[in-house]
Amino acid sequence: MTSPKVLTFGCRLNAHESDVMAHLAEGENAKDTIIVNTCAVTATAERQARQAIRRAHRENPNAKIVVTGCASEVAEEKWTALPGVSRVVKNTDKLNPKHWGTPQAQAKRPSTPPSRHARALLQVQQGCDHRCTFCIIPYGRGDSRSTPLPEALERAQALVDAGHLEIVLTGVDVASWRGPNGEGFGHICRSLLKELPALQRLRLSSVDPVVLDPDKGDSDLWWLLENEPRLMPHLHLSLQAGSDLILKRMKRRHTTRSVAHSLDRIRAIRPEIGIGADLIAGFPTETDTLFQETLSFIETQKIPFLHVFPYSERPETPAARMPAVPNAERQARAALLRDAGERNKTEFLTQFVGTQQAVLIETPAQGHIASFAPFRLIDPETSPPRGTLAPIHVEYAENGTLFGILQG
Repeated sequence: MTSPKVLTFGCRLNAHESDVMAHLAEGENAKDTIIVNTCAVTATAERQARQAIRRAHRENPNAKIVVTGCASEVAEEKWTALPGVSRVVKNTDKLNPKHWGTPQAQAKRPSTPPSRHARALLQVQQGCDHRCTFCIIPYGRGDSRSTPLPEALERAQALVDAGHLEIVLTGVDVASWRGPNGEGFGHICRSLLKELPALQRLRLSSVDPVVLDPDKGDSDLWWLLENEPRLMPHLHLSLQAGSDLILKRMKRRHTTRSVAHSLDRIRAIRPEIGIGADLIAGFPTETDTLFQETLSFIETQKIPFLHVFPYSERPETPAARMPAVPNAERQARAALLRDAGERNKTEFLTQFVGTQQAVLIETPAQGHIASFAPFRLIDPETSPPRGTLAPIHVEYAENGTLFGILQG
């Protein structure tokens, strides 16, 4: 069966949805179809998707280009006008088999698509109820909707049955998952681990720091962090800033104090935990002093895995109407934050040198340990098969990566 070419931009949720669409659009005519799954988080992501469409049309002038994703959702007419675009599919329709028009699609269930990733992605939530002043995603994804627990369990079982040892829970605001009786995000995590004993690793994608607030956070999630080794010691926080005033202007719900408190408790429970964070550099009204607060917070909290984005104006959002920071300053601040992250990562990785770890092999001779530190075999010829867990000994760390050898 021939699959279409899929070009994916943006988040893990988009990556998961691209897998589903590729599955649904399989067929004899798929070789002439190119699906472009767009992202609206930044102007750069939109520009890259537009460039990819123009390039795809030049290289394949007879191909039918189908555009979907958040960028096309909020400005459909701009994408329809691009050369080679045959149609735009709404976010709400892109996982519906009937919108792919092939007999194969009609017979398939999108709830259990195959995964191209060694770390399989499982979507359990969609949309967002919050309206952060910088974010356009709710306009492209709608309000928060939770995947019912029985459906999530069925999808997860299918992934385990397909041989996946690790599942990554994903969504737009995954921590906002709710059950019919108000059960929180930790409940679905506990249920998955309880009902799927063959699942060896459960990992979380980006989570709102509020869910980890020690005073009002998710008690089930805290229980798992303390008691369930199959929940990976890795948390990526949608932090965005380390300045309380900027967080307030962003309309975020956490404070630097609550995040610091959470990290203290988490590291006491799991000293090896890998912490990541999303950060926006140069948010409107951010002065040098306020930026230094964020930089100091990252350095003090020693957060090793940073995703740093220079602020990008999104049309119709409140932040786009606030006094702007010059673009050059945004770029310079982003570079300083990335440098701090690299220093933190170097320090973080040193604790694993000389230890034994388990690595999920994702590409030949490469993968991640439980704490999400990247790992590479010194001798690639000894690499176990993709998708397997391999015991390794860490010999040294270099350029943000652990290097080692197989054990046993």
